Amino acid sequence: MPVPRKIHLLEAADARIGKVFDPHIAGDVNDAQVKIAKFGEVFDWHAHENEDEAFLVLRGRIAVDFRDGAVEMGEGEFLVVPKGVEHRPRSLTHEPVVLMFEPATTLNTGNADSALTVTELNRL
Repeated sequence: MPVPRKIHLLEAADARIGKVFDPHIAGDVNDAQVKIAKFGEVFDWHAHENEDEAFLVLRGRIAVDFRDGAVEMGEGEFLVVPKGVEHRPRSLTHEPVVLMFEPATTLNTGNADSALTVTELNRL
């Protein structure tokens, strides 16, 4: 078996991710994937009916809006959005970098279909 390859996530995001809300796969962990994206001004309202979604802010600040309020997050902060909960992530700083943990089958826009939906993810 070859030696696993390490990734410097922020360097890879800067070099390989050219637009906001374009998630890339950083790695696979069992049936889940670790995805990384730069966030933009505002995303679509959506929910993931069958999957929890976790966010870890690596650089910058974001907010995750919920119908009853918002959670603001900075570097090193982590949030789990339970399955079925409608939410909308957005940036609070220029192109924050966020790590997401979710099943490999999770679509970035969940139950919403829009121009931001990404069905074929690139790998770092």
